[in-house]
Amino acid sequence: MRRALDTVRERIEALPYDYPPAVIIGADLALLLITGAAVLQRHAYFPSPLPLVAMATAFLPIPLFAIFGVKPHPVLLKGSALLSCALFLVQPVEADFAPFVLVIVAGEVAAVASRGLTVGFALLAILELVAFDLAGHLHWGATGQRLQGLPMYALGIILGVFVGVLLQYQRRFLYQERENQAIRAGHAADEERRRIAREVHDVIAHSLSITLLHLTAARRALQTDEDVTEAVEALVDAERLGRQAMADIRRTVGMLDTSPALRTPEPSAADLDELVGDFRRAGLTVEYARTGDLAGVEGTVGHALYRIGQESLANVAKHAPGRPATVRLDVTAEAATLVVINEMPAGPPARRDTGMGLRGMRKRTELLGGTISAGAADDGWTVRARFPLKSSACSTITAILPGLLKKPQEDL
Repeated sequence: MRRALDTVRERIEALPYDYPPAVIIGADLALLLITGAAVLQRHAYFPSPLPLVAMATAFLPIPLFAIFGVKPHPVLLKGSALLSCALFLVQPVEADFAPFVLVIVAGEVAAVASRGLTVGFALLAILELVAFDLAGHLHWGATGQRLQGLPMYALGIILGVFVGVLLQYQRRFLYQERENQAIRAGHAADEERRRIAREVHDVIAHSLSITLLHLTAARRALQTDEDVTEAVEALVDAERLGRQAMADIRRTVGMLDTSPALRTPEPSAADLDELVGDFRRAGLTVEYARTGDLAGVEGTVGHALYRIGQESLANVAKHAPGRPATVRLDVTAEAATLVVINEMPAGPPARRDTGMGLRGMRKRTELLGGTISAGAADDGWTVRARFPLKSSACSTITAILPGLLKKPQEDL
């Protein structure tokens, strides 16, 4: 029994119409009830096999599909319904159920066919009923007057078409909604990949910059001062940072895991002091100053401030090694502002890399409704990022709207 049900389900799923099995089975059961009632009506008056032939004709598309693989095209549905109804009406009875075959099939055709085929079938069905009514083969009630049951049957056909059209529009809406969901899921996945890429870039750039500074210090200690102790200390720091970088990369990749138990806290604005200390120990001259209370800085903003400071100091180590830098974080009730300034290296100014780093900083800032600028100034290269704090709804809206409405600018 279960195998038979599985076979039926597979056959239904193989149909070229994307409707739930319950809808298709429901339509077939309704057709079975109508044709069965029409056969029983004629059984007492016409002891011939014609009603059974008419009933089998109504279900002709089913064996053709199940046995021979002929898909139930709307034209086949129309033809079998019109022929079945005609065979039934050859033997007329009072209060005939046979014309309701056309009502059921009208709904089926309207649910799967084009507007032209649907209207064409409805007209043919009504014309067929008119012809049989004029021939005296269509009765409803005891009087047997012509055109007495025709309006009811015609209204039923129109109602069937209406229900079928509603089903088709619902199916189209579901198609569109599925497509939109797939697009949204694709965009979300792309954004998540970009976010992970920014995190990995920031972690690797920071760790490599400090590691290279330590290695440079070790090399100079051995080449110039022959100070083995200082060189070993620099190499130990480089090893420590390398291990820390590996742990950070594992943590960042671990963001792909949805289990909360496997997630570790992300760095925040409070970790800027430790970040500056790492660069100082690597030999970079960095001054750090902070004003205001970090309690009002939410986690996403604090994480963005940390990453921007990290990327900015990594760029200092890359483009202006040996030059002093200043990091300043100002927190007020309205906003948190991070400023990183470093002296320009000697010689002609080199064009800063416009790759993942600066683009990532801009993306982080814009996603949180902030603003960022980076470029050469009188006092050196300056990176300034400002994030609105959610101290009030008005301040948040005021800060976010300019970022949403401004015209796209060239990447930093």
